[in-house]
Amino acid sequence: MAASLSDEQKIAAGRAMAAAWKAMDWRKVADMFTPDGVLHSMMVDPIVGREAVYKRVAGLGDGLESITLNISHMGVVDGILYMERVDEFVIRGKAGSAPVVGVLEFDGPLISVWREYYDRAHLLKNMGLVEDFDQKTR
Repeated sequence: MAASLSDEQKIAAGRAMAAAWKAMDWRKVADMFTPDGVLHSMMVDPIVGREAVYKRVAGLGDGLESITLNISHMGVVDGILYMERVDEFVIRGKAGSAPVVGVLEFDGPLISVWREYYDRAHLLKNMGLVEDFDQKTR
């Protein structure tokens, strides 16, 4: 097992992840995960593996003009990083936002599990989507 990060390093990793999303650098987003890392939007099946994470986030980037993960609160409890935020985005000319809580677990400097809690129907509506992208981006 890799050396564990300090709480400050985990918070810095959360900010680096938000910056990678803002830059829409999907490769960097995926590379912040362990090879067998998990991205789990809790209302759908988890995405397992770094390359599967890349496929998901790159697929989300289709039509995305901008995205900002506006972090309002972030802290570490029992070694786990909690990030409360409002994601603001423009996709195909439509602006939207969604409140989210992200819960990140680490193995050394990399994310082993990232759980996302949000209202999926609200997100899809704000993205201007009539059908869920879940299966298409797996």
